[in-house]
Amino acid sequence: MTRYPGLPAVLALGAPLLLGACASMAPVDNAALTRQVTDTERAFAATMARRDFEGFKAFLADEAIFDGGAQPLRGKAAVAAAWKDYFDGPQAPFSWEPDRVVVLASGTLAQSSGPVRDGQGKVTTRFNSVWRQESPGTWRIVFDKGEPACDCLLKKTPSRR
Repeated sequence: MTRYPGLPAVLALGAPLLLGACASMAPVDNAALTRQVTDTERAFAATMARRDFEGFKAFLADEAIFDGGAQPLRGKAAVAAAWKDYFDGPQAPFSWEPDRVVVLASGTLAQSSGPVRDGQGKVTTRFNSVWRQESPGTWRIVFDKGEPACDCLLKKTPSRR
């Protein structure tokens, strides 16, 4: 006699439901998600050009980390406070645009990167950002880091073994 007499019935009913849920999950359209993240990154950058600080904050995940200074900025409030001054004045002090976006096969995380230009248009830095899909079509930035600009991506590197 089994210790859990109702367990076989629960398993018999639950297994088809679980399998049905898995079968009904739509495959991820990676190309569409890549376009979606690219458009999101461009919209994020446009907040700087428009001098739209509130719009900028809307793209930040609550637990965002921006790592580019002496200490990482942890959390939406800290990032927003540190970036507030960049939105003062009529001209944006810098701009950025994605030139590379990749999305996980699961469609839950993406990475974007590209050049950062100073107010005169000179490339000074390269950004690297990680985006998380928080709900269908809604991406928020969770990690951001700037790196000195270089032509190192243009050089072919041997594969690691």
